Amino acid sequence: MNNFWRKLNKPIFALAPMANVTDAAFRRIIAKYGKPDVIWTEFVSADGLALAPEEGRQKLLLDLKYSESERPIVAQFFTSNPEHMRQAAALAARLGFDGIDINMGCPDKSVEKQGAGANLMKNPGRARELIRAAREGAPNIPISVKTRIGYSQPDLENWLPEILKEEPAAVIIHARTRKEMSKVSARWEFVRRAVEIRNENKSKALILGNGDIVNLAEGRLRVEETGCDGVMLGRAIFGNPWLFSEKGQTLGTDFKGLTLGREKLKVLIEHCELFEELFGSPPAGGKSFAIMKKHFKAYVAGFEGAAELRAKLMETYDEAEVERAIGHFLIPSKDKNM
Repeated sequence: MNNFWRKLNKPIFALAPMANVTDAAFRRIIAKYGKPDVIWTEFVSADGLALAPEEGRQKLLLDLKYSESERPIVAQFFTSNPEHMRQAAALAARLGFDGIDINMGCPDKSVEKQGAGANLMKNPGRARELIRAAREGAPNIPISVKTRIGYSQPDLENWLPEILKEEPAAVIIHARTRKEMSKVSARWEFVRRAVEIRNENKSKALILGNGDIVNLAEGRLRVEETGCDGVMLGRAIFGNPWLFSEKGQTLGTDFKGLTLGREKLKVLIEHCELFEELFGSPPAGGKSFAIMKKHFKAYVAGFEGAAELRAKLMETYDEAEVERAIGHFLIPSKDKNM
């Protein structure tokens, strides 16, 4: 097996999978400006890949687009059906992914109704079946699991050992229960406990923590406190494509104003261009440009006129409109201050 996880330097810094955020366009931007050690795709329905008509399947395959610049790249799937997981894993192997991750923590009700995501914490037997099925479908690719500390209450003592019996390459622990969602602060003491449980079970699985990390410096502190092998960052990436670089650690502190504003706007235009290049438009089987709008608030902030510009951007419908809306902000002027 080509287990890329064992080749990574510690601490490991990973980009979290986020639905309608970490698509191929966004990941290429991140890989260019501040590449993390590991990158995940958005989660993809293994059931959909197996059962959807060809048109629907092609739309799902858009979420599995990736470039060589993103390696190591992990395909994340969700399902409660072992056969569908086996098929999805085999597909990931054919597509050349470096790793496969099984989502066992998503709290979305529609996902849970399928017995997938966080619901699997209530069904450890099925969770283990899914790991075995993924390994059968892709025997030469490492399998990881992203999960939480428990469902209604912390339950690592019972839940994690079951997962570890299948010897995943890595387990990513979101330090909240499913019930807590993101309404409370992440409880990193449970990541420390996860490391202890891993060691008690003599497992070789790597443990990564996830929850509320805002930069690499805080991530390193959490690694020191808990003994975990790395951390996964998610929401901190919004508006900061440099997050995983040293430059990204200064944003929001001493690197504000005109220079940063212009840099962010240039990246936003590049991001929009990539989105259109990779996904086209829905009539052609692509993705809606409206997905980009959730990024506007993050990119366009921290300088004079940002609110007004954001309002204009929310009315745009393609990259050309975005570029026209922000063009005057990129023209140096003695009379303009950001």
